[in-house]
Amino acid sequence: MEFNSFSEITPEIELLSKKCMNNSNIDNSLYEKYDVKRGLRDLNGKGVLTGLTEISEIYSKKIVNGEAVPDDGMLFYRGYNVEDIIGGLNGISPYGFEEITYLLLFGELPNAEEFEEFKSIMGAYRSIPPSFVRDIIMKAPSQNIMNAMARSVLTLYSYDEKAEDISIPNVLRQSLALISQFPLLAVYSYQAYEHYHKGGSLIIHTPDPEKSTAENILHLLRPDSSYTELEAKILDIALILHAEHGGGNNSTFTTHVVSSSGTDTYSTVVSSLGSLKGPKHGGANIKVMEMFADIKEHLKDWNDEEEVEQYLAKILNKEAFDKSGLIYGMGHAVYSISDPRARVFKKFVEMLSEEKGKHEEFLLYDRVEKLSSELIAKNRKIYKGVSANVDFYSGFVYSMLGLPMELYTPIFAIARISGWSAHRIEELINCGKIIRPAYMSVSERREFVPMEDR
Repeated sequence: MEFNSFSEITPEIELLSKKCMNNSNIDNSLYEKYDVKRGLRDLNGKGVLTGLTEISEIYSKKIVNGEAVPDDGMLFYRGYNVEDIIGGLNGISPYGFEEITYLLLFGELPNAEEFEEFKSIMGAYRSIPPSFVRDIIMKAPSQNIMNAMARSVLTLYSYDEKAEDISIPNVLRQSLALISQFPLLAVYSYQAYEHYHKGGSLIIHTPDPEKSTAENILHLLRPDSSYTELEAKILDIALILHAEHGGGNNSTFTTHVVSSSGTDTYSTVVSSLGSLKGPKHGGANIKVMEMFADIKEHLKDWNDEEEVEQYLAKILNKEAFDKSGLIYGMGHAVYSISDPRARVFKKFVEMLSEEKGKHEEFLLYDRVEKLSSELIAKNRKIYKGVSANVDFYSGFVYSMLGLPMELYTPIFAIARISGWSAHRIEELINCGKIIRPAYMSVSERREFVPMEDR
């Protein structure tokens, strides 16, 4: 057999795939019969307790008369309320993400001297090996930047003389280097894609060790390297809000699972990148942007609440947009009344929309948020409450910053690697066993039949 291309799906593959589907389809009723917690959640959506952590906590309910009832969501990093953290950051400084990275990794907020030393360390690591861009990133540029980043991370293994050493000092060194290098890997990978796949100009800036992560993203990405203080500050806040989110999200759980096997840091981070790449996890803000493009195309008057509500009802009833019945950016597996990240972010989003002349569009987002919450609660009979999550506004912010959509999920990764690193170190310090959940076989036993008798 010969293939015209390795990407070709031949009739033979189509036929074999049908066998896969016919012989791997498990009866849904069996999951309930054997009390299987699909997605590691019970039928009420509560997560199965699989570990302990001191890194972060998600709060969404309070106890009233002995019963848990929905409450405004809160997110804590090492015991500190994220809203208090952002409210307490000094002025317009875009270094909040670095301060929170220190907190997540070391369990306490730095004093001024400790923070200056930490910024110096991060700045020193803000580089990649000589010729890496030319020899690795520019060769076979990927259309998906997350895949390009994963390839780069695996290649960095080859440059590390202590790649397999999983002692805590060495893993910390590797983690700090990768946290500092992620903006470079993401932006350079995008620029290679833009140049080779879209014919765009190729302008490569070297990172500035004196600049923060948020500043370096804008510095590296923009041809003239210019940005305003508000732009850098809001991108910094976006990074803080995406840096960590409990131990149970898919990519962080992947970090724990893979770390428990004793493998190296680079393999672990690539596994987490693969998880975050999935549209059910890291790509939600892209779907929000696509949905709003569709909404704007079909509305005559953004200020007409009745018209907006009618179109949202069509989306909810699978009559419009992608006909999935989902209003993207609304709802969360844990939060009900409100997502604290969206709540904190919203006022900064409005500030940026005013600077960018996009306030009318912000008001449309605000209107869709309000009407969607009411429609979903009414039509889906959801009594725990439905609110906007952080993805509802993050894509809008990235678009106002002029960030290409191909970088939306990589920016999530640039932020979340701080949380992954903290959880990897926590797992290595505390784990005693490899994480190995149970799967029950529901296949019937069969006698082997020799090929000539089949």
